[in-house]
Amino acid sequence: MTKSQIHKIGVLTSGGDSPGMNAAIRAVVRTALQHNLEVSGIYNGYEGMMNDQFVKMDTHSVSGIISRGGTILKTARSKRFRTDEGLKTGYENLMREGIEGLVVIGGDGTFRGALEFGKKYDIPIMGLPGTIDNDLTGTDLTIGFDTALNTVIEAVDKIRDTAASHNRIFFIEVMGRDAGYIALHSGIATGAEGILIPETKTTVEEVIDGLADGLKKRNSRSAIVIVSEGDEAGGALEIANRVKQKYEYFDTRVTILGHIQRGGSPSCRDRVLATELGFDAVKALLNGRRGEMVGIINNKIAYTPFEKATKQEQAIDQNMLDLAKTLSMLF
Repeated sequence: MTKSQIHKIGVLTSGGDSPGMNAAIRAVVRTALQHNLEVSGIYNGYEGMMNDQFVKMDTHSVSGIISRGGTILKTARSKRFRTDEGLKTGYENLMREGIEGLVVIGGDGTFRGALEFGKKYDIPIMGLPGTIDNDLTGTDLTIGFDTALNTVIEAVDKIRDTAASHNRIFFIEVMGRDAGYIALHSGIATGAEGILIPETKTTVEEVIDGLADGLKKRNSRSAIVIVSEGDEAGGALEIANRVKQKYEYFDTRVTILGHIQRGGSPSCRDRVLATELGFDAVKALLNGRRGEMVGIINNKIAYTPFEKATKQEQAIDQNMLDLAKTLSMLF
């Protein structure tokens, strides 16, 4: 489909919510309107596409949302969209609505769905990386990562006050089931004594011995250990229990930050990033691009095919790992 053939686009958010999604929606809608395109918002992601949950959007639809967390279009994960019947239903609904191009905002699962949909049906799709995990190839930052980091940092800074006051070891579990970017960056930023992430092989015994030796050298009994929820050594609760079993004199506590990391007003960085990417996604559709994620690499817009924009291909920076290990003092 060429530039002249696109008259109406749809926009949706899918998968886990992330701060900055609303800023991206706003940019997509207003950029499309500026190019005389009609815009339909699709509620509840791919599920909404299959359930006819379309709403016409204008400039007032996105007024005042740039500072709001979450997504005004709601979001959902969809198993039904993985089936041929689901893909067909979604396509038929788009055609009935007159939608000739899509902008999808989400993470790995969102792009896998877009990839299969684009292969089966002739509709241009561009993606925006909306996930707090920062685990997609093709962009230095994903929408929501910076805000999630700031949320974790604020919480850890407060917990450290209590850890030092009571000579406690706090194991703080952060999100990142398959990727340790939040744990690694927040651990470095808060001066954590230990950082455990899925990308490195760390046994519970190494954690226990590292804590004991490090605290003895420092003549201290307080520490912060950041644990990514997907680390091989186990979750924060399991690790804390094992430490307590071996060293009863340690006063251990566990804090699981959970979904607090997803919410909140997006940071300046996330608002600007989301706006830049949303603006360019519409231009990309108009210029005939399709099947790609729009990202930022070295402060420049970059396009990555959906099949490559997956967390499986993204690698943790070894320099960051070395830095964290050197400064932690424990491991």
